Amino acid sequence: MSGTNAASGAAPCRFAHYFVICGIDTETGLEPDELAGENFEQSPLKRTFKSKVLAHYPENVEWNPFDQDAVNMLCMPKGLSFRTQADSREPQFHSFLITREDGSRTYGFVHTFYEEVTSPQICSAMQTLYQMHQAENPSSDSPSSSSSSSMDSLASSLDEADSPSSSSCRSAACGGYDASRDTLFVSKALCLITPMPFMHACCRFLSQVHRAVTAASPPPLPLESYVHNILYEVPLPPPGRSLKFHGVYEPIVCQRPGPGELPLADFPLGQTFTLLGVENLVQLFNCTLLEMQILLYSQDYQRLMTVAEGITTLLFPFQWQHVYVPILPASLLHFLDAPVPYLMGLQSKEGTDRSKLELPQEANLCFVDIDNHCIELPEDFPQFPNKPELIQELSEVLLRYGISPVGGAPPTSVPTSTTTPGSVSTRHPGLKSQQALRELEDDGRNGNLGGEQLAVLELLQGNATLERLQALAKRTGVRVEALRGVGGEGEAQGGRTAVEEEELRNAKLNVQLREVVASRFTMMFADYEAFVIHSAPDLESWLTNREQMHNFDKASFLSDQPEPYLPFLSHFIETQMFATFIDNKIMSQWEEKEPLLRVFDGRIDKARLYNVRAPSLRSSNYQRCTILKESAQAIEQRLMKIDHTAIHPHLLDMKIGQGKYEQGFFPKLQSDVLSVGPTNNKWSNRTATAQRRKDRHRQQTEHLTLDNDLKEKYMQEARILGKNLRQPKLSDLSPAVIAQTNWKFVEGLLKECRMKTKRMLVEKMGREAVELGHGEANITGLEENTLIASLCDLLERIWSHGLQVKQGKSALWSHLLHYQAREEKLEQQQAESPVSSCPERRKSESSIGMPSLRASVIQDMRHIQSMGEIKTDVGRARAWIRLSLEKKLLSQHLKRLLSRQALTKKLYKRYAFLRCEEEKEQFLFHLLSLNTVDYFCFTSVFTTIMIPYRAVIIPIKKLSNAMTTSNPWVCVSGELGDSGVRQITKNVLEMTFDCQNLGKLTTVQLGHDNSGLLAKWLVDCVMVRNEITGHTYKFPCGRWLGKGVDDGSLERVLIGELALPNADEDCGRGCRTPDMQHSPGQTRRVSITSMGGRGYKPTSAQIQEAIGEAVNSICKHFHKPEKERGSLTILLCGEVGLVGALEQFFHNGFKSARLFQKTVFVWDFVEKAVAYMESADQMGDMQETAPLGLTCVSLCHYVSAINSSPRNIGKDGKFQLLVCLGARDRLLIQWLPLLVECPVIQRMYEESALLRDRTTVNDLIAVLQTLHDFPITLEASLVKGIDL
Repeated sequence: MSGTNAASGAAPCRFAHYFVICGIDTETGLEPDELAGENFEQSPLKRTFKSKVLAHYPENVEWNPFDQDAVNMLCMPKGLSFRTQADSREPQFHSFLITREDGSRTYGFVHTFYEEVTSPQICSAMQTLYQMHQAENPSSDSPSSSSSSSMDSLASSLDEADSPSSSSCRSAACGGYDASRDTLFVSKALCLITPMPFMHACCRFLSQVHRAVTAASPPPLPLESYVHNILYEVPLPPPGRSLKFHGVYEPIVCQRPGPGELPLADFPLGQTFTLLGVENLVQLFNCTLLEMQILLYSQDYQRLMTVAEGITTLLFPFQWQHVYVPILPASLLHFLDAPVPYLMGLQSKEGTDRSKLELPQEANLCFVDIDNHCIELPEDFPQFPNKPELIQELSEVLLRYGISPVGGAPPTSVPTSTTTPGSVSTRHPGLKSQQALRELEDDGRNGNLGGEQLAVLELLQGNATLERLQALAKRTGVRVEALRGVGGEGEAQGGRTAVEEEELRNAKLNVQLREVVASRFTMMFADYEAFVIHSAPDLESWLTNREQMHNFDKASFLSDQPEPYLPFLSHFIETQMFATFIDNKIMSQWEEKEPLLRVFDGRIDKARLYNVRAPSLRSSNYQRCTILKESAQAIEQRLMKIDHTAIHPHLLDMKIGQGKYEQGFFPKLQSDVLSVGPTNNKWSNRTATAQRRKDRHRQQTEHLTLDNDLKEKYMQEARILGKNLRQPKLSDLSPAVIAQTNWKFVEGLLKECRMKTKRMLVEKMGREAVELGHGEANITGLEENTLIASLCDLLERIWSHGLQVKQGKSALWSHLLHYQAREEKLEQQQAESPVSSCPERRKSESSIGMPSLRASVIQDMRHIQSMGEIKTDVGRARAWIRLSLEKKLLSQHLKRLLSRQALTKKLYKRYAFLRCEEEKEQFLFHLLSLNTVDYFCFTSVFTTIMIPYRAVIIPIKKLSNAMTTSNPWVCVSGELGDSGVRQITKNVLEMTFDCQNLGKLTTVQLGHDNSGLLAKWLVDCVMVRNEITGHTYKFPCGRWLGKGVDDGSLERVLIGELALPNADEDCGRGCRTPDMQHSPGQTRRVSITSMGGRGYKPTSAQIQEAIGEAVNSICKHFHKPEKERGSLTILLCGEVGLVGALEQFFHNGFKSARLFQKTVFVWDFVEKAVAYMESADQMGDMQETAPLGLTCVSLCHYVSAINSSPRNIGKDGKFQLLVCLGARDRLLIQWLPLLVECPVIQRMYEESALLRDRTTVNDLIAVLQTLHDFPITLEASLVKGIDL
């Protein structure tokens, strides 16, 4: 035990934690690997067999316990592979990572090579397998079937093409194996497990160890010395420093970024850009930020790792919070079923087509085919801000390093899998460089060649070639920066080898590409701190109430951003990575700042010093990264001047005679010397004391804040879904563990559903509370759309969890189609049966009013299916969800869908979310809560579709419609347009018509042509229903239409409001007095002017208050973002609108005594006043005071235009129009004094009238003055036929 402790004493500071050897266990022999998907039709040489961890040193490190199954699975993801002497046996390099449950990562670097099989048992077992295979498949003896797939898969296609043993050699052996004639080789892997991703250094160390094994003469020291050295005597370089340590033959250098720099990322980003191209990479980066499901697909493990690490390092200062498995072993394919965001890498088998790949869910999937350089994106997601400018800046950086931004050519830089790291020369150097030179000469694009060829040239030239290339470069005007001082294999500039040059170039390119992206976030989130809400007094109370707390003021943050950024930002601030970033910010009050956050905050402070942000606040101008040069210089300086050198490898106290050198075979190492670190090493002593000091400090801080375990528990719970599901447990694949994982998914999905519905309700209710006058609005239409989109995504994930067989890209729509097919079959059977249910339906339609709309899943599906605009299943599913949400039927529809249990059982596995009864009930209950708020998420999104509308006119007297002889017509208007005039069949009073989506309905124009003897009509209201969404609008009237009755109007503009669903039945019955709260504007006005309403007279205080409220509402309307303003018509002409309030003002003290039984209207007063002004002598007097004269002319002009309009809108309608036009053209406050000064007022108004009180009129003018700040536009239905 003491050995283990010694080994782990300085583990946190050690460069490497473990050295591992994986390969064939000669004792257990050949075991087929069932989990990797055994294929017995393949030749035995192509099958996969189980590998084992043969040895690992030391036994254990307490900071990083050794996970044998996971390491074995990731060192050899496809198990062992066999070759014969006729096959290519190029060594390969790949890397992997293991994410522990707390989210921390360990990296593995693997060098795989082939070793001759010496065990006669294994050779004879292979011979037997081959003979059995021959007997069963006599025809399979083809030359192509020789090489083993698992190792080919490691090599990229490029490697295949260049391998020296091409098909001519293979055909000699004809893909077979004969023990007497052939030599059998098997793969073996050497692996270093390290706490930090020093990819280049590990790659060079392992290739040197392998070179020592294959070299003709033994290495200078036993291999144990080198392994012991890297495990115990090489420290991690301190932040901001470089370190040199010694491999078997050459020194190796690595460096670590300083505290203010971007964190370490050693995987070549340039290669990621080359593989995918800048445009694709930016799209992939965008999908990662929005936490979609991302699946990388390649034959080559190292490519999967390079792209995954490349994309996650670009996320700075954010971190991917969900499942992250860059290499998904074949045995874990069921993890693609995970209903959570993930970033996984899947190895493609040679020759398999993407179309054959069965993926459980694709609605929200970004599929990245690395080898074919293309990506498939999910539908409909917001673009990254300033995307074209970002692509441009990244392309310029790549071009500076000679890399084509288009992508698509396989890169050939040193540390990829295609060349053996460490041994720089490729297999046909002459051929390659000639080809590259030819390409350069033939290059038509002005000499801008892609960097892949350049990279090859840099590594392979002799001096003559270099001279030719430089001459060519001069002639074509190319600046080839990286060509300076490339000297083939030998020493290069500054005494560095070509490999070191290449590493330096990679490191500089990496950091510059990352800086470009990091500076975008620094710009976008420069002011984020101002919106972080610090509400908890201490860490403990914050952790306990984490879920109830609002940590970030999203609405204010968004209101502060430039308009073009909003679609992206509103989605992004809902992600888990942003939530975690804000959590870390809040926790930094009480504990040390998380490293990424510290660097990011430092950059923002620096930018503030230079005052970069102030002038550009709310501006979407692109600002380029300014620190590219210095970031690359920092790296160059560290590598030029080495800060630390580790102890040289030295002889150990070993038993003599063991581990004898035998060329080509990796020896059995002496475990006793490798299980214990040096006791007298001053570096390990120093770190041990530092560690003790750290431990003491940690214990003190734990007492000060709170127990660490408790904190960890809170943190685990505090992070929403995905954090505890970050990593599949690679080591244990028993059914119980898989069931446990699926159970976690089910719980997680339910929790996510609860959080999402709660968030949607809180936001929406907050908004409605504001409209009722409480507090501040904190949701925008944009944000609402984001929340609904994320609900659609959640439902898709729930429906794709535990699917038996995947059909179509949308699991939800596929389920709905199965349901539809079954229901339609049942309908057909019922239709054929004799029992009919017709009479009962006729009854409901015969009563006056709106026949009720049946809620039907199938009917809503048919509406969606008939929409030609939607082309995909995912689109249809989303449209159906939006429609159901708008109809307040989402929970009910899904309940009905899931009530067909036989269908659910047929489609889903036992562990699926939809088959967990209790969770399913809770899920439907959470969705039911969304019925408490109104959504227009279907109507407002699908604006161009045709929608059937039904209009019903409800008269006040049952018989009045039968007695009218005129021809009625109606025109319905909404926020998106109007229906045009639609004639209604006489005496039917109901019609259905199709027209393009009108949006929310605002007004109905109702009229008749005054023909026949009985051309009078008393209408209570008009009801209009959208037959798809079921929204019913009520347009109250309560007045006569006809000449010589009421105000003589043949046409009225009615203002509508959404009828409450439960009031549908009431709408059908003509009720004499509508509810007070929904009473129509005109009904109130009629109570002032007509005989029926003599009772109600508002006091002067009430009238003034009503005007103030109406003006206030209009001001509020214009202070909302444009997309969320709603209808201005209602605020002008609605029940508590400006027109009604001013009408009350004019009615106060109005002598409406009926002279000779005729009612006098306010319009009569206006007409008389205008007639007085127009009389010739008055005009003469007025024109002496010019402005007053002009005002007078304008009033007369407007009144005569309204009077001469072809519309018969009646006297109250004309007054309404005058007020609206006056408000629009800012003339009301000029007209009022004219009317007040006019002598007619004394004849028509009592002394006490408000209109005759100068102070009150001046107050009114002051209130109306505030409307001048706003651009009032009137709906076409109000001003039709008026040309002003």
